Amino acid sequence: MVDEKIDDQKQYGFKHMVQCRCMLPQFKQHPDPPLHQFAVFSVMVNNDVIPKFVQCPNCGLVHKVTDINKSEIKHGRENMSAIMTIDDVRRSLPDELVDLLSQHELSIAVWEQVKFIIDNERWGSFIVLASDEEDGVRQGKLLKILGKTLYNIETFIRDEIMELK
Repeated sequence: MVDEKIDDQKQYGFKHMVQCRCMLPQFKQHPDPPLHQFAVFSVMVNNDVIPKFVQCPNCGLVHKVTDINKSEIKHGRENMSAIMTIDDVRRSLPDELVDLLSQHELSIAVWEQVKFIIDNERWGSFIVLASDEEDGVRQGKLLKILGKTLYNIETFIRDEIMELK
């Protein structure tokens, strides 16, 4: 039935990458510059991604996200008012959590992921707040969301290089 509520269906949230046609300025002189990719957050219901519009943070082109890691560029739509912004998400989160997220330079995808976790009560889920890698070891900070106004900040460390034998 078409009128079924999304709440009654299996929902999953995914942070994934989509590719734009632009390139970051530091790669312009490179002989074969890689195309820019950026993170987006999508909701999947019953194995179908809910289409949404996002804006490339580098060049401003609007993309219609159609599937995990897939988008279509929408030319001439750079001023769409229906694109979710960090300010939009900020208004629906507890103030203390907004303060914490604002202290880190996080993308709109991360803010949307936090909102999804809280809205869907996915307690125990975590968000990477910061991470650095040196000599094959990655360390960072995680935000573990335990309830609507209850969360924990934890550190992690892991080896990034795996030796093949």
